[in-house]
Amino acid sequence: MEERAKEQFSNFVKWFEPFNIFRKRTDITLANNETIFSAITRLSNSIASMPLKLYHNYIPVDSDLGDMISNTPNGNSTSLDFIRTMEVLRNSTGNAYALKRYNSLYQVEALDILDSSRVEPVIEKDTMALYYRIDTENGQYYVHNMDIIHVKHIHGFGWKGISPIDVLRNSIDYDDKIKEFSLEQLENGVKANFILEVASILDEKKKEVAFNLFRDFYKKNTGVLIEDQSMKIREVKNRDFIDPKVFEVEKITRNRIAAVFNMPPHMVGVLENVNNSSSEQMALEFIMHTLLPIVRMYEQEFDRKLLTAEQRRKGYSHKFNMNGILRADMKTRGDFYFKGVRSGYMTPNEARMHEEKAPMPGGDKLFVSRDLVPIDSPELFKGGE
Repeated sequence: MEERAKEQFSNFVKWFEPFNIFRKRTDITLANNETIFSAITRLSNSIASMPLKLYHNYIPVDSDLGDMISNTPNGNSTSLDFIRTMEVLRNSTGNAYALKRYNSLYQVEALDILDSSRVEPVIEKDTMALYYRIDTENGQYYVHNMDIIHVKHIHGFGWKGISPIDVLRNSIDYDDKIKEFSLEQLENGVKANFILEVASILDEKKKEVAFNLFRDFYKKNTGVLIEDQSMKIREVKNRDFIDPKVFEVEKITRNRIAAVFNMPPHMVGVLENVNNSSSEQMALEFIMHTLLPIVRMYEQEFDRKLLTAEQRRKGYSHKFNMNGILRADMKTRGDFYFKGVRSGYMTPNEARMHEEKAPMPGGDKLFVSRDLVPIDSPELFKGGE
């Protein structure tokens, strides 16, 4: 791996340049469709807000690699911003890529996010190994799959994830047309405040003169109008600016966006049949069936491409801490810790750690009930053996 890195990446940083996530049609849609923007924002923030650390047998590792993953994957972003940007790209284009950058000792020192539109997975015909073709202003580069972090949406045969926005293309186009129609309807409805009835047929020039006289008289007399026999004024009342069916179309579009991004409809503004009980259940399903698979994808990708096989065998691994997002109300958490400590599967300090409190002396022992004595001291049970 080190020789491959030395050969491929000696001048790689020269062609990197800042990318704009609002590129081409996919990103124009992201910038202009508020429901998709909201869905991707919620997903990306949910994943990025969970702390990511390198562990060794469940203990956080203090190392250069651990610091890079937890704090600053590259010199331009924090860990939160890195994961969030990767998620924005993954959810808008179907794929997100980050190139491993090596130092002089050929150790990974940074992860540089790539423009997804310039990367294409390809299979080398002789070895059947997966490479990534990267198009740059200086030509094409082929990078082995172990040197690129690739997270993606589901896919069939091949290695490129399907873009959710491509899946939603027909719904988005239809929704845009409905919005355009409703805006025209609103504009025309707002403008039509009065109807002028005249006694004779007027040509265009006389119509314009009559309109200007009416407008000037209305302005000068602070809204007071006087009718004469040659002209009658009728106000337009009970106007429906927008057809109510427009809102039904918008609700259908929101439901489709929620389905494609695998999230509860109430998270994109569809609040029908939602109460406290159902929202809690949907939130749990969102965590289990949406966030957890994404978290596992990142963890396995980091483990496979940032750790050696020997490190993995020794118990090193990357983990997102999902305790914060799974945190329930105070009463539920209290019952959980109470049962965990009294049943001997959680130490008091582990309970304190989940609540972000400092450990206490003597809190690393497991206890069992019967007035809570250390699990390794059965002689302290009341009543003897």
